[in-house]
Amino acid sequence: MNCYEHTFITKQDLPDSQVKRLVSKYEGIINTNSGKVLKTEEWGLRNLSHSIKGSKKGFYFHIKFTGVGKTIEELEKVENIDETLIRFLTVRVKKHDMEKSYFEKKDLQKK
Repeated sequence: MNCYEHTFITKQDLPDSQVKRLVSKYEGIINTNSGKVLKTEEWGLRNLSHSIKGSKKGFYFHIKFTGVGKTIEELEKVENIDETLIRFLTVRVKKHDMEKSYFEKKDLQKK
């Protein structure tokens, strides 16, 4: 099994319930196609560097998982026809870093 990191961006105007269903849907696709989801991170609403499909902002989600070629093939086949997604990217990595969270929300209160 190979290690992968998958990031996708949804439109900013989706309701929370639809976003949760979308994340569950893609986790389900990974799990049913010889993959195993290790960690899912919600990076939140972020500005895009340029307008994509008329959107200037999007919700970012990041999934770390293990899988095979079929897993990626099925995942990206479904994402290609999903109108709620702006972009997606899958990258194969040598090893997962489960400790580091690059976009964790920091506490702004002074102690």
